[in-house]
Amino acid sequence: MSQKEEPRVKLPPPVQVGIVVEDVNKAVEYYTSTFGWGPFSVHDIEMKGATYRGKKCDCKLRIAFYRPGPVEIELIQPLEGDTLYGEFLRERGEGMQHLRFDVDDLQGILAELAEDGIRPVFSHSFPEAGISFAYLDTDRVGGVMFELMESKTPPKK
Repeated sequence: MSQKEEPRVKLPPPVQVGIVVEDVNKAVEYYTSTFGWGPFSVHDIEMKGATYRGKKCDCKLRIAFYRPGPVEIELIQPLEGDTLYGEFLRERGEGMQHLRFDVDDLQGILAELAEDGIRPVFSHSFPEAGISFAYLDTDRVGGVMFELMESKTPPKK
């Protein structure tokens, strides 16, 4: 990209650092006792019909969240199913896996990035919560995936 060209997509500052771990409870204990982080909010999440590398998949994760300031820490443990988190553990071991950016138009940004050959490797929507996200194949340079998340207020029933 020359100095005069604008980037195709300009992302806001990151709002989350995602760390894949073998055991969320062990990681929470470590980060709490060693660094004073916490309290963490721990949840088991099921995703049915997510898309992973172009195929539908079901998975279950244990995740823990801690927000010490403007950037949230997310710990992710794959429990069931084939996911990019399990892939990350197999190929790299535990570590920082993604940066999350909150966006207003997920589908529009994905269309723009597709023109540069950047595609989602994992995506899912939670319509009842008004949340959609996609992880991008941005780790080929720098080793970190980008997650884009769009939150909209779900319709009232």
